[in-house]
This record gives sequence, structure tokens and C-alpha cells, in this order.
Amino acid sequence: MNYKLLVLPILFLLVLFSTCSTISTRTANAVTSGKYNIPSKPSDKLDILVKTNKGEQELSLPVNKLLFNVIPHYDKDGKVRSLTMKLKPEFNQIYQKVGYSHKSEKTAYVYPIFTQAAYGTKGFYDYYNKKCDTSCLTVPIPSKIRGSYSSSITTAFTLTLLNYSSINDIDIDKNPDILKKYDKVVVLHSEYVTQREFDALTHHPNVVYLFPNALYAKVNTDYHKGTITLVRGHGYPGKNVTNGFGWNLDNSKYEYDFKCDNWHFSPVKNGKMLNCYPNYRVLYDKSLLQAIKNLQ
Repeated sequence: MNYKLLVLPILFLLVLFSTCSTISTRTANAVTSGKYNIPSKPSDKLDILVKTNKGEQELSLPVNKLLFNVIPHYDKDGKVRSLTMKLKPEFNQIYQKVGYSHKSEKTAYVYPIFTQAAYGTKGFYDYYNKKCDTSCLTVPIPSKIRGSYSSSITTAFTLTLLNYSSINDIDIDKNPDILKKYDKVVVLHSEYVTQREFDALTHHPNVVYLFPNALYAKVNTDYHKGTITLVRGHGYPGKNVTNGFGWNLDNSKYEYDFKCDNWHFSPVKNGKMLNCYPNYRVLYDKSLLQAIKNLQ
């Protein structure tokens, strides 16, 4: 039996805690739209319909391979408002191989809080879609993580459950030297970053660029007002402007490969780069998770 889940490009996961803190919870809460039941039989598939500006693409997640318990939470209308991801005790040996037994002090992932902001209501994408003027190119910095598919939140919580340390855009922008604490830094879908963050990440000696379309557009921060503003990139200030940093390693052409059936890492100047968007693949692909951990 197949169960269908409609996933919009915005709002996939929800968790409540300050963006100034690292993620320390051992569970992850997800938000989505639509209504479905979590499959329970090994033969079941969880079908996910992803809508993007490139059209629709359906993924089928193999339930018998899922590495986490996924529990739905419903609103008063019977629609799924959140999902809780929890570890499965029977997979403890697998978690030891693909993750860490204690919070890692030398490996961290970067949660893209600025990208979360850009995809919000009356944000950058309302400007791109001609729903508002340039006033939508300045948006509030979120005080809490209310992540989305676009901010790679499923992967963020997968890595959290596997005891990766976490930092975010704000941490790096305010103190680029924070990256020196870590031997390896995993970049998620950090599409919108500041120049300071871009420089810090591209000069770190061991970065795993886990998502295509990272480091794509430049924003400025105003911490007094609590905002970010788009400066350059993604067709702004001119329609021919693509990567706002002129970054020659931009691999945005791979961002619509959600299935990641032929995933592989390629060496780049300061690390490794994945050739697909693994937001769902990490839920069941042990080889991918082990590769992320073992990359040097």
C-alpha cells in the first residue's frame, strides 16, 4: 500500500527553540500540509509529492528501510501539523556507525536560518513571484527555528539525532572564527549567506557541501533591527545575476534531484560536494549517512 503526502516547498518541519542556541533535542518535530497515515507494514511506501517551481516530482520512501520512528500529530481538522522523529532502539548499532555516541565536538552542521527567513511569508519569494515590491527583500531574522523543506530541516534533525553539533548562520556571521573549533563542517541548504559567512566557509579546510544551491545569494544583516536584506543573487539586482558571490563551485543545477538515486561526492578545493538534494534520502540511506560521517 502507498500513502501520499503532499509537501509544499515551504514549511516542512517545526521545532521551537532559540536560534541563538544549538539544537540539543533528541527528537525532531515536522510540519507539513495534507493528511495521511504513517505506513506500518514493511511492504508499504510513503509517497511524497514535492512541488517546486520546476513542477512536481513524486518520491516513494521505503518504510522497511526508514531509520527513525516518524509519528504524526494532527490539528483539529484532522490534518497533519507536525511529525516527531525519534530514534529506534533496535538501530543503536547502526547509529553508532553513521553517527556519534555523544555530541561531536569536532563535527558540526550549519542550520540555514537566513534561508528559512528568505522563504517566509512576504519574503524574497513573494518578490521573485511579483507579489510584492522590493520591500519584501528585507525580512526579519527568525527568533525560533520553524524550518522548511527549503531550509533542509529534515536533514538538520537527522544529524541532530545522530549527535552532530550544530551552529547557524548568525553564529558564523558574528564570529567567523567559530568554524576553527571544528575539523569538519557540514553545510545544508544555506542558499542565503553573508559575505563573512561565505568567506569563513570557503576558507575552512574541510567542508561537506551536502546540498546543491548553497552559498548562492548574498545578504546583509542588521542585528539592531533584526533583519536580513538581499544584496545580490537569484536574479537581483539584475535578471542575469545568478550566484551573488560569483562562486565557481556553484552546483545549483543539481538542486531538483530529490531522489538521489545516483548520489556521489566530488572533491572540491576545500572539501566534498554532493550532487543531489538529500533531504529525504537521509531518512533511510545508511550508506549516505556513513559517507557524511567518514568524509575527511
